[in-house]
Amino acid sequence: MFSRSLSAALFALAAGLFMPGPAVSAETQVAIFAGGCFWCVESDFDYVPGVISTTSGYSGGTLQNPTYQNHEGHREVVKIEFDPARTSFDKLVNVFFRSVDPTDDGGQFCDRGHAYTTAIYVTDKAQKAAAEKAKAEAEAALGRPIVTPIEPARTFWQAEGYHLDYYKKNPLRYKYYRSACGRDARLEELWGEAALQGIASH
Repeated sequence: MFSRSLSAALFALAAGLFMPGPAVSAETQVAIFAGGCFWCVESDFDYVPGVISTTSGYSGGTLQNPTYQNHEGHREVVKIEFDPARTSFDKLVNVFFRSVDPTDDGGQFCDRGHAYTTAIYVTDKAQKAAAEKAKAEAEAALGRPIVTPIEPARTFWQAEGYHLDYYKKNPLRYKYYRSACGRDARLEELWGEAALQGIASH
């Protein structure tokens, strides 16, 4: 009897350990957004259901091998890999607009300059159409012009390792920076309850 009970317990334990998580589509898709500080964009989109990974980097410019010290012409961007069976580009681009100030053409929050301006980099006609629709809806919701450009995706250059998952590696510094920069306060002022729409609490 002891051996049967032990066997049953071990089987139950093994079943629990090897239970599969949510199924992931064989083919994932990519969205590339510029939303100011890439630490914050990473942090926000890591909590969107269906997002598999986020990677900070630089894009939009012509400079080869940009670095944090020199990425002239590029914006800070985040490459978002997502499972189309669990979310869609349409959903992500709507979340994006409500996680930034798309009316600011000089940067985002306390970060100023071209590198911190918003942009959506699209990979095909379907993404372009979805982005244009979401932009029009955001403009109608705010009653103000949206300055976020929609541009063809260009080479994505991954940021230095210390920038990746910065909010996880340096949680206290990140929280202080985000609060001091006024990001969430401005989003709430601009979007109200729609701010960070679709992003789980973190």
